[in-house]
Amino acid sequence: MSIANNILTLLNEYRPNPKCELHYSTPFELLIAVILSAQCTDVRVNKCTEELFKKYNSPKSFANAHIEDIEKYVRECGLYKIKAQSLINVSRELIEKFDGLVPSTMEQLLQLSRVGRKTASVVLSEAFKMPAIAVDTHVFRVSRRLGLARGDSPEKVENELKCIYEMGQWSNLHLQLVLHGRYICRARNPSCSNCVVEKLCKKEFN
Repeated sequence: MSIANNILTLLNEYRPNPKCELHYSTPFELLIAVILSAQCTDVRVNKCTEELFKKYNSPKSFANAHIEDIEKYVRECGLYKIKAQSLINVSRELIEKFDGLVPSTMEQLLQLSRVGRKTASVVLSEAFKMPAIAVDTHVFRVSRRLGLARGDSPEKVENELKCIYEMGQWSNLHLQLVLHGRYICRARNPSCSNCVVEKLCKKEFN
């Protein structure tokens, strides 16, 4: 069995049913939450969206909103002025281009403002249950530390992981790597003594 498969086996044993930690009830709410999560923790995003979604939870409601009101709800997410405008813009684009529905293809999602491959992959995987690997800062870091990838960009790492693992493993692996990076293999002071794949780690802490 290859090292990559050994890593996957250990992650499956340690975290067999990983879950996205963003709170949402529709594909649109997930899209909004992922946009807000840029340079922000899921915990903080959830606190903001808990109140935000009580008033705004559809493209139409965001598209017609006053930006100052949206800013009030997302202030704690950081870069709140930019993010508030992005939420309004993406909502208007959904109405204009996709009849107010979140599209279910990578090509269409990438047509939306502030939506890159990571955001699109999360939406495809979580909302539409399609195989995808979203490479955020955690997936990028953990994949390189474990020697699963050497790419110097998220897209290169995504392609490397997709070449190693079968399509049916992608979405689960993505969440496992996210959570492993968030709680164990942290950027600073990684908890190596609590890491189930520590013996297989290349320890390339860069």
